[in-house]
Amino acid sequence: MKKYQIIAATGCATGIAHTYMAQEALEQAAQKLGMTIKVETHGQTGVENHLSADEIAAAEAVIVAADIDVDADRFAGKKVVIVPVARGIREPEKLIERALSDETPIYKSKQPILNKDEPKQSNESAVTKIYTSLMNGVSHMLPLVVAGGVLIAISFFWGIYSADPKSSQYNQFAYILNTIGSTTMGLMVPVLCAYIAEAISKRSGLIVGFATGMIAYNYGTGFIGAIVGGYLAGYVVVLLQKLLQPIPDKAFRGLKAIFLYPVLGVFISGLIMYLISTPVKAANVGMMDFLKGMQNADPIILGIIIGCMCAFDFGGPVNKAAYLTGTALLAQGNYYFMAGVSAACIAPPLATGFAVLMNAKAYSKDERSAGYVNFLLGSTHITEGAIPFAAKNPFFNIPAFMVGSSIAAVLSYMFKVSDPAPHGGFIILPLVNHPFLWVLFILIGAIVSGALLALIAGRQYKKHGGLVETTGGMDLIAGTDSTNEVSSENVVEEHQAKVKKETSSDLSEILNNKNVFLNVVAKDQSEVLHYLANQAVNLGLASSANSVFEKYVKREQEGSTGMESGIAIPHAQDASIKESSMLIIKLKSPVDWNTFDGEPVDTIISFLIPAEDSGSHLNYLSSTAKLLTHQDFIDSLKNSQTSEEIIKLFKEYSA
Repeated sequence: MKKYQIIAATGCATGIAHTYMAQEALEQAAQKLGMTIKVETHGQTGVENHLSADEIAAAEAVIVAADIDVDADRFAGKKVVIVPVARGIREPEKLIERALSDETPIYKSKQPILNKDEPKQSNESAVTKIYTSLMNGVSHMLPLVVAGGVLIAISFFWGIYSADPKSSQYNQFAYILNTIGSTTMGLMVPVLCAYIAEAISKRSGLIVGFATGMIAYNYGTGFIGAIVGGYLAGYVVVLLQKLLQPIPDKAFRGLKAIFLYPVLGVFISGLIMYLISTPVKAANVGMMDFLKGMQNADPIILGIIIGCMCAFDFGGPVNKAAYLTGTALLAQGNYYFMAGVSAACIAPPLATGFAVLMNAKAYSKDERSAGYVNFLLGSTHITEGAIPFAAKNPFFNIPAFMVGSSIAAVLSYMFKVSDPAPHGGFIILPLVNHPFLWVLFILIGAIVSGALLALIAGRQYKKHGGLVETTGGMDLIAGTDSTNEVSSENVVEEHQAKVKKETSSDLSEILNNKNVFLNVVAKDQSEVLHYLANQAVNLGLASSANSVFEKYVKREQEGSTGMESGIAIPHAQDASIKESSMLIIKLKSPVDWNTFDGEPVDTIISFLIPAEDSGSHLNYLSSTAKLLTHQDFIDSLKNSQTSEEIIKLFKEYSA
């Protein structure tokens, strides 16, 4: 059995995107920190990478990044950090450091404490617990809502009244579909209620929650009643566990679990829900009526509210509040409200795709790939793909997403688009009353958001001199900036001074005539890297050409160092390298290198980095990236014919 320093569990309400994004972020952060990790995921397809008892026992610390219940009690006795799944995506390194910290408390089971004198120590805040229990309910409820809603929507193919035996549109198969779908949708309230309670008080809470949820459903309290009932059932069981604590578990554990908790829990929770059902129903009906009224009276304000909610946290509690309202109205026969909600959820991921198309150079290679993938995710109503883009610059990017989502929602409400299915994106277009208009409105919103995102990313790109930071390290982007064109000798001098100011490290310190090689013949990238590794040994800069070559290859596998304008910046860090050095090669004929612009490479700027280097080499990489954002420097480098000219060029620009 392999032992892991860190183990983790991730899970989100939908079990589709956040779960696996947090897994990937934690795995990448652990690799960067030189640690071993195993991440258990709780998705819609079930639990994957299950953590065994032996793996839990051997781990140093545990991270739970989840919006749902992942059975944290099995980690009792370990240092455990419990946070929402979004933090697992945004700050994985901090979570790992916090989990390993001596200040992190040992996790204790939420089951009743047998020793009254033993202090109870919680690793999970009350707010986090309330949030995760709600998301646990939503996670289990969503598949039912989607299945039931889509079946009901399909039944309308035969006519809006095709499920009514008294109507001339009546169709028996449509009636069967509608009946199955309606029954499935009816489970929304009891399931939401039950799994909120289950997250709070485990299996006993689940049983009491189902009963309380059925009472809430029968008395028409809607999803508000389900939420109230879930917390009510969960904490009634917690209270019973404490009150019945004096009864010894050894002799009466079965009696408590099978008889006392369910009987007393259902009675107490059910009685309270019965008594409060009237005001809760009134609140639910009042809210629905208010939203229906706004939909007709002021679709612009409603669209802005829904758009901002859906784009605020991309699948989080605010987003889910709008979605739950839409599904509740669907159950009441209102198909217009969901059209705006769906439009506002689909627009953000599509916006990221448009953003990278509009301003590709402002995004890293990984971000561009993610943006293109988001065209597919957004088209299927998966909003979470927008999260990495929002997290990169939240104070500017989230408002940009809100603008586009609001536009899509407002237009949907203004033109009374109806969407009878609660999920599916463009897959359910045949069920939408104005499918082409709906898609057009979503695209308009997405393009507006995409333009704003591209503008914001472009400003950041220029501000940082073309250095784009990503979760995997650094991507060095060399591009052409038309504002850097020169027209006179004085302007050239001023421009060179500007570049010197931007460049934080003197590259000429690690470059000399011996390190420059001209008219080198190589047939491919591999020969170039072999040549560099051999020259490193010949110059006495490294002791093993094979080790250096392997590190060059490994770096290229992580991500191509090919830039633009026929330039590549391969670099190797190894114990056989004796000192930081810079090698420059100009090839007689260019070779393929997987560059940003697809051009073959004829100029190579390479760095050799000792293994013990603590990070100063990043200054050299950063300095090189900044130089390569200036077209005049690139032109001068390309036109240089001798090693002296190249050395002089670097001294002038980076001294």
